[in-house]
Amino acid sequence: MIRVLVVDDDFMVARVHRGFVERVPGYAVEAMAHTGAQALAAIEEHRPHLVLLDIYLPDVSGLEVLRRVRESAVPVDVLAITAARDVATIRTALRGGVVHYLIKPFTFEVLRDRLDRYAAAHRRLAGDGDVAQDDVDRLFGALRPARISLPKGLTAPTADLIRTVLMAADGDLSASECADAAQLSRVSTRRYLEYFVEAGTARVRLRYGGTGRPQRRYLWTGP
Repeated sequence: MIRVLVVDDDFMVARVHRGFVERVPGYAVEAMAHTGAQALAAIEEHRPHLVLLDIYLPDVSGLEVLRRVRESAVPVDVLAITAARDVATIRTALRGGVVHYLIKPFTFEVLRDRLDRYAAAHRRLAGDGDVAQDDVDRLFGALRPARISLPKGLTAPTADLIRTVLMAADGDLSASECADAAQLSRVSTRRYLEYFVEAGTARVRLRYGGTGRPQRRYLWTGP
């Protein structure tokens, strides 16, 4: 069984997430916590495999919890589940090694998909010994939603960053707005945005101004 710690400051939301997890075969909720201090204590006591970590906590940020866990070298994985949509928070969470980042609200089906992917990766890492590159590719692929092969010149980390920016946006973004949020060049950002449109995970909205060509604005459609 994959043992889980659910961390959320809202008692009712924590219960809902616990119910979601317990509906997924192979998972068991070990404990729940509602503050950062409780989360750190529960991680130390229960040593779960996976923590569903809220970012907004009443005492310390979930990002601080993540930082302390990484400094302590406790062998635990973290899946961020939060209403935090700002790029700075998302960047910090990604750099802290979260296996995924889910923005509230979400459905049971969305969480189940991420847990199924995590379970597949968890099984692949259960043994010892060396692995080949194909095994590594399958492992990392299990933690991410399926996508078509990237065109030449585009990289997976940058695609993941721009994808996260689009998902966190309240509505559509222009290439310039997305580039500013991701701290990338507009030309490079637009290439990724057009790739997402071609892949069917984003769509374009045209905004007409007074003169000139309409502005292309991009909206994430999933998954």
